[in-house]
Amino acid sequence: MTVANSVPAWLRPLAEAAQQVRSGELSRFAPPDDGSARPCAVLLLFGESDGEPDVLLTERAAGLRRHAGQAAFPGGVVDPEDSGPVQAALREGAEETGLDPAGVDVLATAPPLWIPVTNYAVTPVLGWWRVPTEVRVVDEAEVAAVHRVPLAQLLDPANRLSVRHPSGSVGPAFRVPGLLVWGFTAGVLSNLFDAAGVAEPWDRSLVEALPGAGPGDREGRGVTCFCG
Repeated sequence: MTVANSVPAWLRPLAEAAQQVRSGELSRFAPPDDGSARPCAVLLLFGESDGEPDVLLTERAAGLRRHAGQAAFPGGVVDPEDSGPVQAALREGAEETGLDPAGVDVLATAPPLWIPVTNYAVTPVLGWWRVPTEVRVVDEAEVAAVHRVPLAQLLDPANRLSVRHPSGSVGPAFRVPGLLVWGFTAGVLSNLFDAAGVAEPWDRSLVEALPGAGPGDREGRGVTCFCG
C-alpha cells in the first residue's frame, strides 16, 4: 500500500512504518499459531487540531472490571458482523467516541499483537483523520473521557518515562496533561515512533511505580489490553 500524497508529511513515516513493521517490533508477543486467540482491533487515529498533529485516545471508565481508568486506543473485539479488523476498529471508534468513519482514511494495518493475559490478538489499524468530526463520550459505562493528544507532547522527551507494574514488568509511558499513557497503548506508540524514526532520545533510566496499582493487581505485564 502506497501512502497517498494527500497524507501530511509528518504522518507518512508512521504510516509507512505501520505497513512494514513486524509484530516483534511492536510487542514481545505474537498470537499463537493455533488461532485460539480472540481477534480484536484498535484504531490509531492521527489527525490535526488547529494545524497540530494529534492522536485520538480514550480514558477507560473507572467502574470497568479490567483496566479501569487506563488510557487506550478506541477498539474492541472483532464481531461476526465485521468484515475484519478495519471495520471493527472504525465501528468501535464510532461507538466509543462518536467519530464519523467516513472521514477516516485507513493507511495501514500492522500485524496482530498477542495479549497473553486476555488471549486477545489485537490488530492495530492506522488511520488519517482526513475530515475530523467532534468526538465525545458516547457510553459513560465504558469511557470516562476522550482525548486528542498532541503528537508533540508524546514525542517530547520531558514527557517520557517507564513505569513498573506490581507484577514486576517495566514498560514505556507518556505523561501528558491530565493523562498517563502506559501498558499496551504506550508500548505500541513508543515502538511505532521508534520504527518510524521520529522518536527523540529520552531518559530510559527514569522508572516510576505505576500510580494507583496495588500489590494485588496482577494485570498489565506491560502489554495490557482493554478489549472486551
